[in-house]
Amino acid sequence: MVSISHETPQETHARLRRVLAKAELRVLPGTWAYHEHPAGPLPQASGDVLALVRDQESWSVLEPAHGEEEEVFGVFAFHFPEADDNSGFVGWLASTLKDELGTGVAVLCGYNSKQGGVYDYWLVPAHLLGGAEACVRSLVVQADEDGQ
Repeated sequence: MVSISHETPQETHARLRRVLAKAELRVLPGTWAYHEHPAGPLPQASGDVLALVRDQESWSVLEPAHGEEEEVFGVFAFHFPEADDNSGFVGWLASTLKDELGTGVAVLCGYNSKQGGVYDYWLVPAHLLGGAEACVRSLVVQADEDGQ
């Protein structure tokens, strides 16, 4: 369920730092890339595929990079605690990463009822993965220092 919050920007920042501090962060090994397949039947996917996305012309399969791709990503993921109000999290963290690292992000969401509900995969240019992880961990430390 999507939450609707009426709060000041400072309250939003504090709430989302608390959510981040309680979220499970996992950095995926290796590099990742989108590979295109013609639209039509679902492409045969390996067990390593993170996402299959389709438009009218093609399937995009997010899977481990093969080495010849022009654009490769580092990926990290969050599983959120059940019942925490994480509304606005994607925009908040995406803006923070843009401010800190200069990069945009791609975010793919899924749902796992056994692990609190919504989870996110975050894609950043592979060479910025370490900086993105450091930024996230710094926000967690700030939440801890605030006693949140």
